[in-house]
Amino acid sequence: MHIRVGGAVRKADRDPGKDRKRTMAKDGKEFKGKGFIAEFRKFITRGNVLDMAVGVIVGGAFTSIVTSLNADILTPLLGIFGGTDFSYLTVTLGSGENAPVLNYGNFITAVINFLITALVIFCLIKGINAIGDRVKKKEPEAPAAPTTKKCPYCLSEIPLEAVRCPHCTSHLEENHAA
Repeated sequence: MHIRVGGAVRKADRDPGKDRKRTMAKDGKEFKGKGFIAEFRKFITRGNVLDMAVGVIVGGAFTSIVTSLNADILTPLLGIFGGTDFSYLTVTLGSGENAPVLNYGNFITAVINFLITALVIFCLIKGINAIGDRVKKKEPEAPAAPTTKKCPYCLSEIPLEAVRCPHCTSHLEENHAA
């Protein structure tokens, strides 16, 4: 950076490290660097990125469970009712031996299987939640704070704030408040 002072040009005094961005990692480490690489290091060392990675791995494992549920349990049960196989539906684009073929029947079958699986899982979760609500013990409600007290002289119910009983006109003392 050059500064013009009284017609003469001189180089401005500056700290060479001042232009560098300094970013801090979650554990307090300081990353010195400029731009993309420093920001990437900061991003990759954050804890939530690791949590997200674990979530993706668990999601992959859950996918195999859902696939097995669909292929091994639901599809055979649906086969009893006529099945949903449209894999024979195709469209050939062009002519010849190497012409591309669109297997839209497989797509339709996958969509139907997805919808049925989603419905069954929804029903299972709804049933599990209903059972959980029944099993879960309800907490007893706390009794409401009293709004009345008994007059120590005539034993009538009177408001807590009363200083004189409206029934017997007695003056109520603090030590008699029940």
